[in-house]
Amino acid sequence: MTQTKATLISVDEAKALLKDQSDQINERFPRLKKQGKYILPDYRLTRKREAFKIRKHTFLQRHARSYVAFDSENGQTLWMHNFPSLTEALFWLDTGLKPTDTDTNTSYKSWKEMHEDDITALKDILKERSKKRKEALAAKKAATMPKKKPAAVNKSSVAKKKKAN
Repeated sequence: MTQTKATLISVDEAKALLKDQSDQINERFPRLKKQGKYILPDYRLTRKREAFKIRKHTFLQRHARSYVAFDSENGQTLWMHNFPSLTEALFWLDTGLKPTDTDTNTSYKSWKEMHEDDITALKDILKERSKKRKEALAAKKAATMPKKKPAAVNKSSVAKKKKAN
């Protein structure tokens, strides 16, 4: 990754970012612990408002092929957005624009062509993570699953079958 500064994070790190932001919501000048640009794969942000409550609660919900982009480079504000593709999330983190924005001098297509190497590098990292996770789950499943033993034949059940014939 040469030009984009975004890094992939885990769910625990994303929850820590959200917790840090909610802890400092009433501070006049908040100072976030982690600063930078992050992407959380396979999740999306959901918000829940309860009746007669003023605050919105933000949750992370598992959602395949969805990405949450976090931007906290200024150290005071945590900006978050859901994206359907990794490329769109990187574009937003890099430029601050969404692909549908038309009033700019840089277009999404030209940015995508310029950063093709970075995008493929992040996609390769995601594929490796997914492969490792699947292998670990398969190994765990194989370890917990009992091996099948051949069925033992009881002498009494064989004797009962012979008497019935």
